[in-house]
Amino acid sequence: MQSIRYHDKDQALYGIIQGGWFEDLRAESTDFISSLPFEGIAIGGSLGNCKQDMHQVLDWVVPRLDERPRHLLGIGEIDDIFSCIERGIDTFDCVSPTRIARRGSLFVSPQSEGTLENKFRINIKSAKFREDGMPVDPLCRCPTCRSYSRAYLRHLYSSGELSYFRLASLHNLHFMLRLMEEIRESIRTGTFMELKSRWLGKI
Repeated sequence: MQSIRYHDKDQALYGIIQGGWFEDLRAESTDFISSLPFEGIAIGGSLGNCKQDMHQVLDWVVPRLDERPRHLLGIGEIDDIFSCIERGIDTFDCVSPTRIARRGSLFVSPQSEGTLENKFRINIKSAKFREDGMPVDPLCRCPTCRSYSRAYLRHLYSSGELSYFRLASLHNLHFMLRLMEEIRESIRTGTFMELKSRWLGKI
């Protein structure tokens, strides 16, 4: 309550729904947070132990929300983004793009080796990229893909060069921003389910 009273009106303040994996606590928290004059609503706390649990929490919470922006905390896998948007979530935050970049994983689209099974990633540490002159994703227009090959990025990673972490993070962040732009456009044009099917197949 104090945060509402004192927060800077030039910034949007979101209330966070808690309650773990308990339907009654989620309902109580949702109704309380929704009754307050926040600019947006976030869903936080434990979302269970698997994707099905997370979907169940959203199915409890989202129908009780009004039309204010809805943010889901800590979710960043591509399949989760599609399934949660389908359930009414608007925005996300997650460390995943930069964290997996630091560990050698780079995002690729379905047209460039990305699948649900490999989580739309290549592992740049793999020996098969030692002489690969392709960009990480030929369809990507990020600074990394426009200027550097998979082989060079693998060399940077293997050598412990700090520039690898910058270039890899740039690619993964650009990739996610481009994906969200695609999703927004598909919602605007009524083609979201077709886009989801192109990425995830018939699941």
